Amino acid sequence: MKKLMLFFLISSIITGKLMSQTTIRSAEGNKSVIAILDSFANAFNAHDAGKIISYMTDDCIFEASAGPDVNGEKFVGKEAVKKAFEDIFKNYPDAKWNDPHHFISGDRAVSEWTFTGTKPDGSKIEVAGCDLFTFRNGKIYIKNSYRKNRPPIPRS
Repeated sequence: MKKLMLFFLISSIITGKLMSQTTIRSAEGNKSVIAILDSFANAFNAHDAGKIISYMTDDCIFEASAGPDVNGEKFVGKEAVKKAFEDIFKNYPDAKWNDPHHFISGDRAVSEWTFTGTKPDGSKIEVAGCDLFTFRNGKIYIKNSYRKNRPPIPRS
């Protein structure tokens, strides 16, 4: 029995069934994804919700870093996602996602950044965070956002 199990294990490894199923992108493919992520970040910093949505699929998903659920608040579809982004810009009129750095693996990507913004009461936020992306057909399908939980800096 042990020999039979060993045979199947070796066969599986040789045929690649246990090897990573990650799609390997060419360096050129990575450049195009990085260009999308850079443009996406620029659109966020310009508070251009219409431009942001143009990089996303019609059935896109945004999982916010805060909300009532274990994964934060979830928004599905371009209309709901666009409204969520517009609400962020309303709550933080000077919001910026500074110094973005991107990492890509197959159809997944990560962007790290430092968020800064001022709340309506004048208190300031400065926290590190990241977005986990899933791409589909060259567009962002899922944007799952995380950021540190740091108390606001009181108004001066």
